[in-house]
Amino acid sequence: MRDEPKAVLVLGIGNLLWADEGFGVRVVEELDRRFRFPSRVRLLDGGTQGIYLVQDIRETDILVVFDAIDYGLVPGTLKLIHDDDVPAFLGAKKMSLHQTGFQEVLAMAAMLGDYPAHILLVGVQPAQLEDFGGSLTDSVKAQIEPAIAAALDYLAKFDICPTAREDRPQTDLTGELSLGRYEGERPSEAAACRTGDERILAGLGKGDPDLSGAPN
Repeated sequence: MRDEPKAVLVLGIGNLLWADEGFGVRVVEELDRRFRFPSRVRLLDGGTQGIYLVQDIRETDILVVFDAIDYGLVPGTLKLIHDDDVPAFLGAKKMSLHQTGFQEVLAMAAMLGDYPAHILLVGVQPAQLEDFGGSLTDSVKAQIEPAIAAALDYLAKFDICPTAREDRPQTDLTGELSLGRYEGERPSEAAACRTGDERILAGLGKGDPDLSGAPN
């Protein structure tokens, strides 16, 4: 164990472009917008970096991870997992490559002898994933506030208490993909279908041109 003060990493993982897959990053984004943390606390948009996060984990004593996890529960359900149980839940019902990647990150950190002493996984059961360019569904977005509260309660046990930002500025954590810009500037589904255009799918096999690219 490292000497005090302990290094803390608050990490959001997932893909902002696939609807509820972006939950983890959105929670960290909101934390960054609303709070100032002590210097030993780092907030990170881990995206889908996978194994590239190993060094970040090795330098961490207390790790808080936000992610969309398939627990097999009702969509929008928030569930907290602690310490040694975290890797098992990340891989039990993986939804995307980033989850397997993060399992490997934790395993590699353990192999190198620099595993975090304390881990909290704050996961939400997604409602929608197959919506490229979509945002969080209402049931999942509603869990951002409870997820923040759970993380702050956990960090308070280690005497980590951030101060609220009165101005709540636009965060730079996600840049041009910040939630406000992402939802406000993207085209509508009618203008840019995100789930498969039924006008095209319905025509396949009915004498329309072959759109597969294969020779006739």
